Amino acid sequence: MSNTYGQSIRLSIFGESHGKAIGMVLDGVEPGVSIDMDQLEFQMKRRAPGGALATSRKEADQVEFVSGILNGKTCASPICGIIANTNTHSQDYANLAAWMRPSHADYPAYMKYHGFNDIRGGGHFSGRLTTPLVAAGEICNRALCNHMPLQAGSHIVKLGEYEEPLWSDILPDVLASHEKLAIPCQDPDRVASIIEKARMDMDSVGGIVETALWGVPVGLGDPFFDSMESRLSHILFSVPAVKGVMFGAGDGFASMKGSEANDPYYFDNEALVKTRTNHNGGILGGITTGMPIVFRTIIKPTASIGKKQMSVNLQTGQEEEGQIKGRHDPCIVLRAVPVLEAAAKIAVYDAFREGKF
Repeated sequence: MSNTYGQSIRLSIFGESHGKAIGMVLDGVEPGVSIDMDQLEFQMKRRAPGGALATSRKEADQVEFVSGILNGKTCASPICGIIANTNTHSQDYANLAAWMRPSHADYPAYMKYHGFNDIRGGGHFSGRLTTPLVAAGEICNRALCNHMPLQAGSHIVKLGEYEEPLWSDILPDVLASHEKLAIPCQDPDRVASIIEKARMDMDSVGGIVETALWGVPVGLGDPFFDSMESRLSHILFSVPAVKGVMFGAGDGFASMKGSEANDPYYFDNEALVKTRTNHNGGILGGITTGMPIVFRTIIKPTASIGKKQMSVNLQTGQEEEGQIKGRHDPCIVLRAVPVLEAAAKIAVYDAFREGKF
């Protein structure tokens, strides 16, 4: 299994949803980076479940660093963080050894790993494994902030029948305000009602999140196989339930003319080169332009739903109706927001450390 990302930094994640612990090893972070444990805890809580709109599984998600950090600063050795699993209900998955859950990785994993894969809570395929990703993202964020005025923020642009405009002019204070919102959108009450209806119907709902990174310098990334879009897409698609990534105007380019899609350059008041629009999402030729990096991530509805569904039983060789038990989110879009931001920061830091700009 491929559990490692990065070229100049190397991030590995380990563990299973219902195992003793999950965690990460992050190698290649420069020494002397101060780790703000309060900010780390804040980011972890953004991802953690809470309230009626999320799974009832409760985990403290406190990171225990066992190497790589001394007196609150990175010391150049690999950073290993461990997060305990304390609230598992493995018995909920006892009937799923042979009945393949629709839209889960059960069947391809069963075939690839000859039935030895851990199905409890999704095992290594679970969204629970995004927890160490958030921890690694905050470490990379602290390192990046030593070199650039980096800020990140996201908002929901589509969730079920809800839709709102894309960001056109992104400023740092806008990004900062969204980080503190439990439901980052213009009409959180409406989004909450859509999610609650899906929950009451024993169903789920997906959505699209737009994310922006402001303050990234010009010159990160390389053309073709190491383009900044490629680096970002690589790690974003590793997040469970992500089924699509678009940069800038994304699919809007298909209905534009060149005169509409092009981003004209100009000199600002400090004689810095900028573009009057940012349809290309801050990346051209695979290289960052100095404008905000903007991308949209498509997240499918949670596959675990309470409705009865048809699937196959590999032991009986028959199609059977089954029902998934356990604790699941009716919508994972809300909890995915800090994960997507963390993943983007990891990709940017990897490109920055490479120094090819």
